[in-house]
Amino acid sequence: MSNDIQMSGAPRVEVRVNGRAVSVPVGTVAAAAIAMAGVTAFRSSVRGQPRGPICGMGICMECRATVNGQPLRRTCLMVCEQGMEINTEVTASIASAVAA
Repeated sequence: MSNDIQMSGAPRVEVRVNGRAVSVPVGTVAAAAIAMAGVTAFRSSVRGQPRGPICGMGICMECRATVNGQPLRRTCLMVCEQGMEINTEVTASIASAVAA
């Protein structure tokens, strides 16, 4: 397991946030793993404003990120799985999809 970000205690899974290994307790949602990696802006609005989770229950849609190659996933509703890849960086294709 990587030394990038680790905490001891409960059983853990390792995910990657923007390429950085993060060890989180089993049952942690992806939005929390992103926050544990120190990321506060998950995506950008169509006007370039930073966006991050607000509601924590899948209604506001501000926690969307690319998870395992699938864009626009609501990370506050996704439980982390071993090896999950989370990318909060907005690419041109995602920005176009959001604007549509």
